Amino acid sequence: MIRIKSDKEIAIMRIAGEITRNTLLEVEKYVKPGVTTKELDKIAYDYITSHKAKPSFLHYGGFPATICASVNEVVVHGFPNDEPLKEGDIVSIDVGACYEGYHGDSARTFAVGKISKERQKLIDVTKQSFFEGIKNIKAGSRVGDISSAVQNYVEKYGFGVVRDMVGHGVGRNLHEDPSVPNYGYAGLGPVLKKNMVIAVEPMVTEGDYEINIDGWSVTTIDGSCSAHYENTILITDTGVEILT
Repeated sequence: MIRIKSDKEIAIMRIAGEITRNTLLEVEKYVKPGVTTKELDKIAYDYITSHKAKPSFLHYGGFPATICASVNEVVVHGFPNDEPLKEGDIVSIDVGACYEGYHGDSARTFAVGKISKERQKLIDVTKQSFFEGIKNIKAGSRVGDISSAVQNYVEKYGFGVVRDMVGHGVGRNLHEDPSVPNYGYAGLGPVLKKNMVIAVEPMVTEGDYEINIDGWSVTTIDGSCSAHYENTILITDTGVEILT
């Protein structure tokens, strides 16, 4: 069931979204060669809890950490660990904050030191595909309008759009209806209504879009790098409001 949020709920979700966004900005300050993703996880945990919120991911379905830290060929759900990041790596940080029972959910892919032009292009195209996806979206649009715009933009650059992982509704639950794929056809899927809140999150690969899923582990099937960009958005009569 797709849940339409009240104005009161949206006000709370704006705060959850702001905490989520600012957590990523705080983590970004420390992304550099030599830092471990476990250290980044501690930074995120401390920031979220110091702002009267709870980490949405910690213990969610058994997940053991505050952030998903996915390096290079890891698409999503990477466990933070003690292995130092290396010059030239890219790391996708996905995080959620729960404030007064409502969640924000957001992800960014960061460069570790100096990276190749190809990896920078992957990050840039992934980020822009999100904005292409929401560009003409408002109440009355369909989920497929987002999906189609993301896919068309990504594939124009020769990159792959992950099919097996999708965006989703957000609210009292971290994952709610509807599913929001990053591929598909315009004019199809559920109608987007005013005060719906969804997470749009393109996951893009340098190579084949096929992935390996082994428990929590999600990696590209061909070992190519993957990037991730996500925001929680509110649907309005005239467009969208990015909450994260």
